[in-house]
Amino acid sequence: MKSLQSNLNSRYLQAANQLLKRKKQRIVAYVESYDDVFFWRNILNEFESEKLEFQVMLPSRNNLSRGKKTVLTNKLGKQLGQYMIACVDADVDYLMQRATNHSKYMLDNPYVVHTYAYAIENLQCYAPSLHNVCVMATLNDRNLFDFETYLKAYSEAIYELFVWAIWLYRQARFTEFPLTTLNNFISIEKVNIYNPHDAIEKTRHQVNRKVAWMQQHHPEAKGKIKPLKAELETLGLRPDNAYLYIQGHHLLDNVIGPILDSVCTILRREREKEIKRLSSGHQQQMDNELACYQHSQCPVDAMIRRNTQFRECPAYQQIRAHIARLVEKLEV
Repeated sequence: MKSLQSNLNSRYLQAANQLLKRKKQRIVAYVESYDDVFFWRNILNEFESEKLEFQVMLPSRNNLSRGKKTVLTNKLGKQLGQYMIACVDADVDYLMQRATNHSKYMLDNPYVVHTYAYAIENLQCYAPSLHNVCVMATLNDRNLFDFETYLKAYSEAIYELFVWAIWLYRQARFTEFPLTTLNNFISIEKVNIYNPHDAIEKTRHQVNRKVAWMQQHHPEAKGKIKPLKAELETLGLRPDNAYLYIQGHHLLDNVIGPILDSVCTILRREREKEIKRLSSGHQQQMDNELACYQHSQCPVDAMIRRNTQFRECPAYQQIRAHIARLVEKLEV
């Protein structure tokens, strides 16, 4: 039995579907980590029917190995097919456009579905959805912070340097400007949510200085950056949405997370003050209402990871189109 499981592949699953005469054809979708299970399950739900179902799984039944490398570069990567797919973060491989073997494999294998944005965190931080995250966490619907304007301004501030990073990566010069170094330049210092402009301007200033350094020290790039921008725009990257393509953990932990925490703290305090005001001095009633409200709140980080309000994001539409093409090929 162990030997049979180790040879599990798309053809095996297809044969099992036919042999067991299942009412629904089953497609196994391998994902990178536990956090990815809910994300991809939510997307794949849309494509299930009376004749088709998906089963989302981690890549190994025998050990705790996880991650994109585990999904794509080991034996599993050779077993993908119509009935066994991989769902992974695009990382920088999407924008690399086959400049590396890893990017080439991900883009050329139709059974590898990727996020088109950098990672699932980028989609979970989709700007128009972040107000809903605050509502889920605080049960307070006051629109305290304009996430869309903020992330547009942030994207415009970091865009030029990010394009330079992609240019270097496509030249296989990763070590000259690794992602960790890029993240240091595009970090945001503590943001005053009532005046976020100052923090963005500080980031814009340090980015502009680094871009000037790049222009001075890489004269061979002259005439190449503008065409690269045009190509990247066809892939979805624009000056106003660069936040979708930077490293997802950095975006969540250092750009969006602190603001969400600040906004939600204020919204919770507002709701608690309202409860105290409406209690009109009735201590027991106030205590009961406060306890009920506090019990109903949810952690911000949990809500951002359960955020599914990114369906209007162009990257999500690309994911959806990719899965639709795979489903259309099946005889169900």
